[in-house]
Amino acid sequence: MRLTTSLLLALPITLATADQPAQKPLQAWLDKAKSYLPTAVTAPVASTASKAASTTVTTLTKENWQSVLTPSSTDPFSGPETWMVFFTGGNKTCYGRCTVVETAWNESAVLLAADPTAPKLAMADCDKSPVLCAIWAANPPTVWHIQLPVTGVDQSKPATTVRIIGLNTTTTTARDIVKIHTEKTYEKRPVYESALHPFNGWVAQYGLSTPLGYVMYGFANVPSWAFMIVISMGSRFMM
Repeated sequence: MRLTTSLLLALPITLATADQPAQKPLQAWLDKAKSYLPTAVTAPVASTASKAASTTVTTLTKENWQSVLTPSSTDPFSGPETWMVFFTGGNKTCYGRCTVVETAWNESAVLLAADPTAPKLAMADCDKSPVLCAIWAANPPTVWHIQLPVTGVDQSKPATTVRIIGLNTTTTTARDIVKIHTEKTYEKRPVYESALHPFNGWVAQYGLSTPLGYVMYGFANVPSWAFMIVISMGSRFMM
């Protein structure tokens, strides 16, 4: 029996529109089928998943992240709004090792799109948005599980709960990422607490996140030899 490329290209969309009970066997069949195919055939499948994911995943930048990551409901009884934010990168910030994880993320986004209880999805590329990643102190590849609280009846607003899930650059699969939601594997990670917390940290509370992000980005791009010159000049001055 011969598998056609067009059939495999259609599978990610099929998975997104299939009923929940059918998703697991379909995904298992897709994984098995892809294992028999050469890279030249499976590459278009990953590309199709990427295109499909782009319709359900919001791209974050330093300009839009605060407006995007805001609860869509003002109902104080609706509970927190959940987001999963994926941080990836290229040669500069992920040393070219995020390709496997990025493919898994795109495939998981298609699967999660079929689940009405799934969190909202967003992603950021630290090569393209280095200041944003500096503001968040985010390192790729990671998924940030975020629960955005809604303002209560008494106008109080609980803290935003963030958990950071690190992803293995070689073994992470779409199923691993889906499980963050379906099996609540994020609960195995501690709640993130830091001065650099993008929502609750004192840096954010005083409106210093963006300025500090630019400073951190600037320091990260200063070559090591420049620091050596400054240290050398400083030591001579003190002598």
